[in-house]
Amino acid sequence: MKASPVEGPDGGWGWVLVAALFVCNTLVFGLMRVFGIFFVEFVHYFGESAQAISWISSIGVATQQFFSTVGAALGNAYGARVVVMAGGFLTGLGLILASQATAVFHLYLTMGVITGLGWGLVFAPMMATVMAHFTRRRTMALGLSLSSIGLSAFAYNPLFQLLIESYTWRGALLIAGALAFNIIPCGALIGPQKHSVPSMLQRVSSYMALSVLLERPYITLVLATSFMNAGFFVPYIHLVALGRGARFSDYQAAFLVSSAGIADIVGRLFSGWFTDLGYFRMIHVLTTWAMLLGLSIALLPVSTLTGSYLVVTVASVLYGFCSGALTALPFSILPQIVGVGRVMGALGLLQMLESGAGLLGTPLSGYLRDITGEFFISFLVAGSFLLVAGLILTTQPHFFSQGCEEELLCCY
Repeated sequence: MKASPVEGPDGGWGWVLVAALFVCNTLVFGLMRVFGIFFVEFVHYFGESAQAISWISSIGVATQQFFSTVGAALGNAYGARVVVMAGGFLTGLGLILASQATAVFHLYLTMGVITGLGWGLVFAPMMATVMAHFTRRRTMALGLSLSSIGLSAFAYNPLFQLLIESYTWRGALLIAGALAFNIIPCGALIGPQKHSVPSMLQRVSSYMALSVLLERPYITLVLATSFMNAGFFVPYIHLVALGRGARFSDYQAAFLVSSAGIADIVGRLFSGWFTDLGYFRMIHVLTTWAMLLGLSIALLPVSTLTGSYLVVTVASVLYGFCSGALTALPFSILPQIVGVGRVMGALGLLQMLESGAGLLGTPLSGYLRDITGEFFISFLVAGSFLLVAGLILTTQPHFFSQGCEEELLCCY
């Protein structure tokens, strides 16, 4: 099926939804990225290996991505409003239950499965709703809404380090759960949509946009984002541990993630502004940032060899900028590949299909740390995944063709 660009309103109530998505991302991915603080505490408290503890965040990310397709299908069937609100409730519930864990397995179920399911119900419907309100300013709108991830990474890491010291990790998780319940009113801002109760067996293919699985441009994007996913989250989970391994203080190690978070915000805004100028095709911009992010991740352990906290901080800032610049682009390019009408279903499928890589990436990093005694190789491998993703994107049909995005779109 040929995708065709559809003009949207480019604003209006869409800006309110951008603000709602801004808050939701703070309470979804922002909390994901603070896990590096909890990682060290869990290793010490439960006496488990880095690999075993890494499975907590990995299960959460993979569950979020896998069930995004369920969130998309439910959003298409019954409206995004109720789905996002339900996701907010499950997110907070999972974190509160996690605060009572007495074994790592309990954290797999609570922080991993329950909270991950909540994240999955929030992300795809909320993203698709925002994308439907914008056309020319889509990348900027997504960049603004996703910039909250960098802001929360900056604020949350020292905040949760303080909360853990004051109330232990259990109290910090209770506070995180209470914060997560704020997703519910954000979901309520989505306009109510009236749907007749459908036959799910008859309409599931339409709701999940299964037809995109037969289209090469979509499959190429899925494969590339899967490799991105395998390496993308590793620094946010293990950067604090890398900093402590380099003999920096707890707060210095936490600030590495905070500095990356500030650079992340700048990267998202710059990428949104630059991409929307239209000087380069979006697929080329996406490929460039994927490769630059891979190089910046590989640079992080190399920077620790200097023994200079300033050098490691600069490397973290570079990583954060490239990470932020990349984040919105796979979602921004999706309407061009599948058409606006199939975005919600295609986004859910994309998240589900890349979930396997998200499930394995961080535990692989932890496993490499366990057998080598340090995170050096872990970060190099994570960076290589992003470089491979960039190479895969170059196989996208008409990648080396010239012309504007809309002209080449009809060739997909």
